[in-house]
Amino acid sequence: MVDKSKNDLMSKLVSLCKRRGYIFPSSEIYGGIVSCWDYGPLGVELKRNIKELWWKSMTLYRDDIEGLDCSIMMHPRVWEASGHVQGFTDPLVDCKGCKQRFREDEAKDKCPNCGGELTEVRQFNLMFKTHMGPVEEEGANQIYLRPETAQGIYVNFSNVQATSRRKLPFGIAQIGKSFRNEITPGNFIFRTREFEQMEMQYFVRPEEAPEWLEKWKEERMKWYKDLGIKEERIRFHRHSEEELPHYAAKAYDIQYEFPFGWQELEGIHNRTDYDLKRHIQYSGKDLSYFETNSEERFVPYIIETSAGVERTLLTCLVDAYEEEDDRVVLRLSPKLAPYKAGIFPLVKRDGMPGIAREIAKKLRSRFRVFYDEGGSIGRRYRRQDEAGTPYGITVDSQTLEDDTVTLRDRDTMSQIRVKMDELTEKMEKLINY
Repeated sequence: MVDKSKNDLMSKLVSLCKRRGYIFPSSEIYGGIVSCWDYGPLGVELKRNIKELWWKSMTLYRDDIEGLDCSIMMHPRVWEASGHVQGFTDPLVDCKGCKQRFREDEAKDKCPNCGGELTEVRQFNLMFKTHMGPVEEEGANQIYLRPETAQGIYVNFSNVQATSRRKLPFGIAQIGKSFRNEITPGNFIFRTREFEQMEMQYFVRPEEAPEWLEKWKEERMKWYKDLGIKEERIRFHRHSEEELPHYAAKAYDIQYEFPFGWQELEGIHNRTDYDLKRHIQYSGKDLSYFETNSEERFVPYIIETSAGVERTLLTCLVDAYEEEDDRVVLRLSPKLAPYKAGIFPLVKRDGMPGIAREIAKKLRSRFRVFYDEGGSIGRRYRRQDEAGTPYGITVDSQTLEDDTVTLRDRDTMSQIRVKMDELTEKMEKLINY
């Protein structure tokens, strides 16, 4: 039975995202395009904050991971070696009546839309094809938009290892766009045809892979909890033998309880030496590793952590959304919030707007802030509560007397007085910068 309240939550969240400038339907003035989304002023900031926190956790706060940024377009043989050309398919059926297309597991005996007769099952590859060069002929110069970022890391393993002089164990991290021609995208930004991945591939000795899988499980779960995600709504799911990818010895998902059920947020896999050996086979190049201490040469195992930017963003929004008696509030972690503070003059007279603008100018060199002087102060607070802004700073009549301002907390709505020249330091402590 469908939980109507949970469906209502997604509808309310979609509406809020458009109303507050988080996410817009792509090409909306032309009627939109299915499962493509544009990120507005607040959405792009939230995205940037998520990626920055992930990147810092992987490359800045550790001494064993290097960064990489690979091309979206790669040699077609990469996708033959990875198995995507042959195996990255969905079984599909078409309705002979309404002409809609469905995955085989969504339409058993008849069309779920109109009840019509279905065609025979066909295999449909999920990779987007394009052509490189001036001539577009069938099969000539055909390449693919990458369906994942991991393969770019694998083919650059030796390049990174040699130039950074890394010894095992070490990782390579990348954030980048991927493209999948999903047949049934949906649930807002949960499954889309264009998306960003935050992936880290950790290269280890084969016998150390089980230990590192457990370490990265613990590390990645901690990262989500540090974002403020509610512990009771996040869990591990171990892949059964039937679910296990062909390349993996063991695999886990970090799942989140979305309004549409428990779904994958991030994959953490022991990919063995499958990927590097496939690229050795197809390229003819040596991607093995020589360990000087033991004088051994071997192909490393890989522990993969693979997260989606959009899914993480959706998780943060869903987890933060709350309705109270007289307001809607996004309780985003201050580290994630697009704007860290709203700056308000209580009234538009007595020099208050000028003081408020000066405060905004000073804080803006350190944080993203939003200046607003339109409407009642209560209405302005509510707008920022709904946008997820954690703090409100108000210039009022007392400011004119003692150079203090009101600092309001979004979640508790409590207020304290703070000296203007202490605001930056106070904000840094609150945001945990």
